[in-house]
Amino acid sequence: MPKAEPRHILSLSGGKDSAALAIHMRGRIPGMEYIFNDTGKELPETYDYLDRIQDYLGCAVVRLNADQSFDHWYDVYGGMIPSNHRRWCTKMLKLKPFEAYVGDEPVMNYVGLRADEDRSGYISHKPNITPVYPFREEGLRLADIERILRDSGVGMPPYTSWGRTRSGCFFCFYQQKVEWLNLKERHPDLYEKAKEYERPYEGSGNTFTWSDGESLVELERPERAEAIRKEAARRKAAKAEARADLTLAQVYAQRLMDLEGDADDEACVICTV
Repeated sequence: MPKAEPRHILSLSGGKDSAALAIHMRGRIPGMEYIFNDTGKELPETYDYLDRIQDYLGCAVVRLNADQSFDHWYDVYGGMIPSNHRRWCTKMLKLKPFEAYVGDEPVMNYVGLRADEDRSGYISHKPNITPVYPFREEGLRLADIERILRDSGVGMPPYTSWGRTRSGCFFCFYQQKVEWLNLKERHPDLYEKAKEYERPYEGSGNTFTWSDGESLVELERPERAEAIRKEAARRKAAKAEARADLTLAQVYAQRLMDLEGDADDEACVICTV
């Protein structure tokens, strides 16, 4: 019996790299499927960006939804907000829907990791899924990704215009503290919704928070918000001053950090690439 031809699937996250990969791969693989794992908790700008990408591709981006919502799993986990130590959101809202969509057929899954990134992508335990990294294979780096997005007219994700450094849910725990303040300023309704999840955990009475070490109520207090913004401005100024003495390679590395934020290097790749 002849071996089945693999399906070709490109996973979009709403971020710049996967968007550039979709543009870069357009027309190169017949029958390419474009998918997006929709948690139902994305930024409005992410949905707008997906529409922009879809218009450029000229074909549908399939939006995968988990069988159960974030709120369902939040209750199942006893009101424990996900964190870098307990990433149940990635497992239940991203990985499981993706693997269910793939099924047991052989699949080539295209991932937008660049040649200048020192991290690994999503690796499924399912033997029928083979990851493919075109940017790494072709040696494409950040400057190439920016060029692809610029030349296509799709551009950078719109949320970057107000200081958000990564895609993902509006309450993503990998946000920097100043990004939480930017969310409050840009989308006060979403900030208020995020605050509603910070309630005492039934098992211990402890309150889990999105931002490490303090609640969103504490973070938004005027004196605390001012201190966070001053520190963010200080760090930005220090980086700008340091650039004057950097080599070209060091400047490039600094630009990577500026674009991708200072969050944990182990951030959920399937959500952000």
